[in-house]
Amino acid sequence: MATRYLYLARHGSADAFGELTDTGYKQADLLGERLAGLPVDAVWHSALPRAADSARQLARHLPQVPVAEAAELIDHVPYVPGKEEMPQAWAGFFDGFDEAEAASGERTAEALVARFTKAPERGEPDSHEVLVTHAYPIAWLVREALEAPPTRWLGLDSANTGLTVIEYRVGLSPTLVMFNDMSHLPGDLRWTGFRAADRP
Repeated sequence: MATRYLYLARHGSADAFGELTDTGYKQADLLGERLAGLPVDAVWHSALPRAADSARQLARHLPQVPVAEAAELIDHVPYVPGKEEMPQAWAGFFDGFDEAEAASGERTAEALVARFTKAPERGEPDSHEVLVTHAYPIAWLVREALEAPPTRWLGLDSANTGLTVIEYRVGLSPTLVMFNDMSHLPGDLRWTGFRAADRP
């Protein structure tokens, strides 16, 4: 049975202007080393510089693999909960989101799922795609794979270049193989992108 493998990664660490830092380039390089042994067919990235630069950096370890922008990978809020389903701790986060912004985010999320989660048809080969994106699109794809309620994307955060893998097969629910794995990073390069806290 053919399988579609998605390797999802948040971009490397970036500065306040959205540009990769030296740490971000190192993280992306190490992720590329980790992915080098896989039969990757394509590397996709969002239009934002921090994701595009991360994709190009890791792709140095994937010679001959095409690298291209995918509009669906842009950083966006995929779902704004209604008042009746809003987790109280998150209520302030959505202040200022109007209906048009919420609808635009939902359309982008729908397009993301439609483009990247379709399993190969019978007779098609396996596919292996790397998606370099942002924390929210990754959270949405994980939520989708687990068939969780729409609000469950909240709190599913990813470290910079943390690796998430999802497999898709016809007739089966998606398989979440790993989430936010940082084993390719040394200790001093882990947990960037999270609030400061003691980490194991």
